[in-house]
Order: sequence, then C-alpha cells, then structure tokens
Amino acid sequence: MPRRPHLAGALGHAATDRRLDILRRVGDCGSISQAAREAGVSYKAAWQAIDMLSNLAGVPLVEKVVGGAGGGGARLTAAGRQLLQAGAAMARSREQVLARLSARPHGGAVAALGLRTSMRNQLPCAVHDVEVQGPLVRVQLALPGGALLASRITAESAELLGLVPGLEVLALCKATAVQVVRAGGGLARAGLNALAGRAARVSRGAAGDEVAAQLDAGPGLVGFAPPRSGLRVGSRVALQMDESAVVIALPG
Repeated sequence: MPRRPHLAGALGHAATDRRLDILRRVGDCGSISQAAREAGVSYKAAWQAIDMLSNLAGVPLVEKVVGGAGGGGARLTAAGRQLLQAGAAMARSREQVLARLSARPHGGAVAALGLRTSMRNQLPCAVHDVEVQGPLVRVQLALPGGALLASRITAESAELLGLVPGLEVLALCKATAVQVVRAGGGLARAGLNALAGRAARVSRGAAGDEVAAQLDAGPGLVGFAPPRSGLRVGSRVALQMDESAVVIALPG
C-alpha cells in the first residue's frame, strides 16, 4: 500500500523555504544540477535539500528520468507538485499575517519562531516512551518504519516540550555526530543508538568519508566514516550516535 504523504511536516519550518525553491527549480528545468546552479548552491546541497524535504514529507518528491536527448534528468512526483502548491498557498497567507503583525508592537518577535538549524538530519518520528532518570529523561522515538531512536535530555526540557507517548516530533542530529561503520563492525555500549541501513551516496574526504544512507526504518541519515573506509553505494552499514547528540524539536 503506497505511503500517504505527510506534506504538513515538510512545510512546518521557515528553513524549508529555500529548499522549496530548489524543488521548484527542479520541476521547472528537469535537472538537479541546473537547479543547484540557478539557486546558487552546490549539487550536493541541492540533493540535501531534496532529501530533507522527502524525509519530512515521508514520500519521494523527485524521481530520476532515464534516457532522452540530455541523457536523463529529474522530475517531480505528484507529491512534489502538491507540496509546491501547498507551499505557495502558505507563503501567501504568511505574507498577509506578517503584514498585519508588523504594524503592531513587538510584531518582530514572530521572526524568532522559525526553526533554522545547521543540523542536516531531521527525522519525523513519534514519542514512544518517556523514562525519567533523575535529572535526565530518556525519550524513545519511533521512526516511521518502526525502529527506535533514543534521546537523552533534561527533565526540564521534556516538561517544556510536553513530551508524551504518541506526540509527533522531529529528531535532529548533526551529521558529524553520526558515526558510520560497516554492518557488524560497530561497538555496542550503553547510551549509543545504532540504526541499520544501506549506503546511498559516499563522498571521499581526507578527514572522513561522508555517507548518505537509507535506513531500513525508512528515512535517510547522513554521517561520517573514517577516511578510506572502503564503503561504497549499496554497502550495508550501521549508523551510531550518542543518545545525548539527538535533539528533539516540535514541528512549527
């Protein structure tokens, strides 16, 4: 059964505006590389924008086109087109609201509500369990595919966020905090998340190999493996991160 798009998740953050612009350019020109050039970002950044929007929406927004005079390209899926239409409608409504607020005292405080972050990994999930451990709280988060991801935060933060089982949240984690190892090569220990997946893209680097992986649980995750890791597209991997490195955010 096809997965139902969760387009609201991909529209709930001010930071998605530029990503929507890249998605729109892909639809216009049929090329991710051309869309990246027009938007003034790298090809890799364009892919990151598409990956993140697709993760938040829960369904693919772009599909590859094979063959043709140009050797192939990319086009929007039906969900991608629907997301752009919804985004345009929300942009119009937001402009009207901000125009009214700007004339009121303290109206500029609204700008602080948008979530803008350098964290590349933003995974939609739901609170599965909340376990109080003295001044800390261990929150288990259920990913769309059923895998569990744990986050360790302060009791005050859990209280302010109103975390209860079933609440839909975002799990945020810096790519540099995710260690990618070949499947079966990780070291299990307390306080460490380990998610199974398969490498989708590998970028070699002197300081480490950047790996974009598709999790068995559904969403994508980006992390780093040691230099000359030997990982390649299709390699089975484990992605590990400390529970304290996983940040919980409420969709805006």
